[in-house]
Amino acid sequence: MGSDHAGFELKEAVKRQLEAEGHEVEDVGTHSAESTDYPPFAAKAAELVAGGEAERGVLVCGSGNGVMIVANKIDGIRAVNAHDVDEAEMSRRHNNANVVTLSGQRLSADQAAPIVDTFLATGFDGGRHERRVGEITNVERGEI
Repeated sequence: MGSDHAGFELKEAVKRQLEAEGHEVEDVGTHSAESTDYPPFAAKAAELVAGGEAERGVLVCGSGNGVMIVANKIDGIRAVNAHDVDEAEMSRRHNNANVVTLSGQRLSADQAAPIVDTFLATGFDGGRHERRVGEITNVERGEI
């Protein structure tokens, strides 16, 4: 998990939720609501996922967009800014997304909880979607 100051409160709430559900959570920061930039935190969390040290990532900033953009710069990351459970589910089923980003300014902890739970519980459908995710990887490698 990671966030900037605008996502700090929601990150903390989601972290408590995940820990209560029995998940092991690595929090790369920020660790306060003091103003800070999001790129270092988003990159660190995404690198943990890309490197196999974490199964999935959860990032939070004001809109969810900034941390999503940063995460998607890391090879092997497929980050989605999910606003509801349907987006979270489809990003996993069809895109094999491995990082979910959330808007700390638009989502309450009660709204974020089912989004994160769905993201973590949903598997990848594979099949024709496997080919498409492979094509995404090819784009990352400059092969398309």
